[in-house]
Amino acid sequence: MNGGSITAARRSPRRRGTVFGHRDFRLLWIGETTSSLGANISRLTAPIIAVGTLRADTFTVSVLAAMGWLPWLVIGLPAGAWVDRLARRPLMIVCNLVSASVLLTVPVAVLAGALTIGHLLVVTVLTGTATVFFQTAYQVYLPSVVNAADFPAANSALQGSESVTRIAGPSLAGLLTQVAGAVTGLVADAASFLVSTACLVFNRAEDRPSGDADRTRALRREISEGLRFVAADPYLRVLTVFGATSNLVLTGQSTILIVFLTREMNLGPATVGLLVSGTSVGGALGAAGAGFLARRLGTARALLFAELGAAPFALLTPMAGRGAGLLCVLVGGAGVGAGIVIGNVLKNSFRQTYTPRHLQGRVLVTMQFLNYGTIPLGTVLSGVLGTTLGLRPTLWVTAAGLVLASLVLLTGPIRRHRDLPTSEAHHGQ
Repeated sequence: MNGGSITAARRSPRRRGTVFGHRDFRLLWIGETTSSLGANISRLTAPIIAVGTLRADTFTVSVLAAMGWLPWLVIGLPAGAWVDRLARRPLMIVCNLVSASVLLTVPVAVLAGALTIGHLLVVTVLTGTATVFFQTAYQVYLPSVVNAADFPAANSALQGSESVTRIAGPSLAGLLTQVAGAVTGLVADAASFLVSTACLVFNRAEDRPSGDADRTRALRREISEGLRFVAADPYLRVLTVFGATSNLVLTGQSTILIVFLTREMNLGPATVGLLVSGTSVGGALGAAGAGFLARRLGTARALLFAELGAAPFALLTPMAGRGAGLLCVLVGGAGVGAGIVIGNVLKNSFRQTYTPRHLQGRVLVTMQFLNYGTIPLGTVLSGVLGTTLGLRPTLWVTAAGLVLASLVLLTGPIRRHRDLPTSEAHHGQ
């Protein structure tokens, strides 16, 4: 994917002055928004199935959550090199179809009376593997759909819609669970993959593998290029370490939260869904305000403001109680979510403009390998702590860990600049 492979979509004139004036971006956005809604329905229904139907304990629920992220550790690095070699759109279509097919095996097993925790674990691993390839290809594909100047707006739109689906998804999941059973949520997720596939089929934006990459080179050498680039760059290195440490504790807290609300607070699926949805309001506000903060403060300062300012909100969640005490969950989750989404918008736009085009896939997956690779450890660790210390003490440990993790951003060059650089050649400015 070099500078010479300019697609027709990127040459097409803009309309209405926004990224939504691009037909191919609209299709990508519709597909991703629908798929994200399905994923957020599954995010709540899968642990509810494990806890309510299969009577899984806290540790088993944490292992189930970890299995979805384990593929990033196993195949994450080679996936980046493969994505740089392959056409992204066909690869994403295949990933969607695989995920939909695998998810539909769960309701079939329920009808046959044969659903087990082992089955759910296998489904989680397979869909997680497809996600590794899809997410890597999708973020590398985006620069072929919109111009570089539109990256912040495109990322804000995608992050904003994802935040909205985090609001709607759990609420819909809770409603579906109470009305039609939890497995209905997995059927909805499978259907969302089919909608995403249709949008990709009709998308005209095409990119090709990097023209300057020697396909005869060993895969190991290509992987090492991405690793060396991230390790040697002061900006990407700090962002990667921060992402890894914050994900370690953040996902641990989110895994325990559903069990905490269900068992310790004795809340029903619909109420849990509404609470989880409410915490996602902050993400929607963050997506809407990311551009304003970047213009007002500068991209580097806005990143620090968002991440450092949001982390202390995590300390509210362990204070939750019955009745009005549930507001601690809402306010704490919303504050953390706002910071995460603002940070994601700024970090994604920075990486897409800063990284050489032929290294996009490998740099992205190197960062995600470390960022997402800590998630299985965090979920299992939270399960162990939740079993030994209790659910509320574990929420306190993970909340304090998130505050400490945010301090990693102060160890690099970001704190010295108003704006993040736009290319590797400018990183010293």
